[in-house]
Amino acid sequence: MPDNKNSQHENQGNMASIEEICHATWEPVYRYIYYKVQNREEAEDITQETFVKAISYLKRGNVHPDKYIGFLKTVALNVLRDLWRKKKRRGPSVDIDVFQPVENAVPDLSEESTQRMIIENALIQLNKLNEEQRTVIELRIIKGFSTAETARIMNKKEVTIRVMQHRALQALANILKNK
Repeated sequence: MPDNKNSQHENQGNMASIEEICHATWEPVYRYIYYKVQNREEAEDITQETFVKAISYLKRGNVHPDKYIGFLKTVALNVLRDLWRKKKRRGPSVDIDVFQPVENAVPDLSEESTQRMIIENALIQLNKLNEEQRTVIELRIIKGFSTAETARIMNKKEVTIRVMQHRALQALANILKNK
């Protein structure tokens, strides 16, 4: 019987020291894992799995106290590699019903910038047209008014508006071509 009590006492002491090791090392191990995965919940899960896998080695005293952090980071890296392999084999899972491409789309800022530059350039070139030509282009093309509405606003006939628009676009094309 005394051997059994001794064994229990050693086990309790061993568990206390394992708990102390975990308490002393969890933060640097967690930070290491978080750096790799950049996700709090995933880092917490992997940290927990790392300690579960490492405890048997730590119980046996196979790791020198100075090497605990390095050992745990190695175990964590192995856990991460296993997870990455599983994800690679399975591929990412995507729930098509939940995914909404229009709402989740990220705007292409370079395209917006290019479009803004083209519009600014066109406005500069548009100022090279005479006032009537600018007005016709503005009403018909930029604001989208019909020929009849544009004619009414400018107090001109529809046929005159069509001719003015045609000439304004030709003049603008020549300006842009010569630029």
